Amino acid sequence: MICLMRIIAHGIDLVDCKRLARSIERHGRKFMDRVFTPVEQEYSRDKKSEIQHLAGRFAIKEAVLKVLGTGWANGIAWTDIEVRNAPSGQPRVSLSGKCREVADQLGIVEIHISISHIDTHAIGSAVGVGADDAAGVAESGA
Repeated sequence: MICLMRIIAHGIDLVDCKRLARSIERHGRKFMDRVFTPVEQEYSRDKKSEIQHLAGRFAIKEAVLKVLGTGWANGIAWTDIEVRNAPSGQPRVSLSGKCREVADQLGIVEIHISISHIDTHAIGSAVGVGADDAAGVAESGA
């Protein structure tokens, strides 16, 4: 059986690592706690290139909002979007609060993400998918 998924929306964002570092320096712990969950902060803090990892997570948050089509309005919090890594290292996104509500309204059952970074920039891509109208299709051999 093959389970079909349909792409509902795609979002992408590019973050300047130096700009993010300046925001963190300027606003400190308040900024970090407003934007990143404790899990995201701990993951990035343990990395040699902490700012690049934070920038990647920031880019994913922006990309996910593009998937949802909402921007930062109507009760959405930065921490409604959390990036965690699977045991394999693959990044995964988890939604809560208003973001989860919007995703449910759009029929988004999963968001696939990809993150990449270099010293100066980080990029995040998010693809929101929903279940196809058919519950599944029997695989046929040719």
